[in-house]
Amino acid sequence: MMDKRSIGQTKASLASVGFKHTVPILPELINIAEEQKLSYRSFLDLLIDKELSARNEKHRKRNLTGAHFPPNPRPLDDFDTRELESGITATQLYQLKDLNWIDAHVNILFLGPPGVGKTMLAIGLGLEAINAGYSVCFERMASLMEIMDMAKQTRAASFRLKRIRKADIVIIDEVGFTPIRREQANGFFNLVSEMYERNSIIFTTNKEIGQWSEVMGDPVLTTALLDRILHHSKCFSLRGESFRIKHPQEELLKY
Repeated sequence: MMDKRSIGQTKASLASVGFKHTVPILPELINIAEEQKLSYRSFLDLLIDKELSARNEKHRKRNLTGAHFPPNPRPLDDFDTRELESGITATQLYQLKDLNWIDAHVNILFLGPPGVGKTMLAIGLGLEAINAGYSVCFERMASLMEIMDMAKQTRAASFRLKRIRKADIVIIDEVGFTPIRREQANGFFNLVSEMYERNSIIFTTNKEIGQWSEVMGDPVLTTALLDRILHHSKCFSLRGESFRIKHPQEELLKY
């Protein structure tokens, strides 16, 4: 049985080599090892597993905070494809959950009228990605335009834009709800071009692809933008009655 002094020394040694998360629970781990008569190697494996698990959880929480999701984000498993008339099947949703499209830098587009679940699907995929260790940023289109406008003027906007550029997945919500200025359209095109084949972008929009030029205000720029977005992409055109209208009593469900 280690005395208190030797445990203190061991804790200091663990902290010095980066095992900071196991330091507080070292006595507990030692007791487990003694009770279960673990070998030296098994105890070392236990120590490493606890450290890595704590690091991963800290990383996950940091990514969740940095994503800037709306309050009370819903997991993907809460989405019921049977609520839709068409657009995405349970099988397709299961295939998206494997997240192979992230490493292939594939973009996802959810199209459809308000209330059919576009944002919930996008956020649900974002949560799945964070739990798998990927970094995610969520911004509504209007907020993204404000960030890009202010990036050269404020540190907060500049920092956020840098984080967006580095994220494995960028979710851009509500494309097309409000028109944008010509200079904003140019900036958006440059951002998408920079992320082309480097990041995955999830778009939610109430506009059909052919209507995006109305939002961007420039058919030529829109064609070049869509060329980059659609080159590697999966598109889902959702159809159905608004969930909020069908289930007005379930106010917490953010479809």
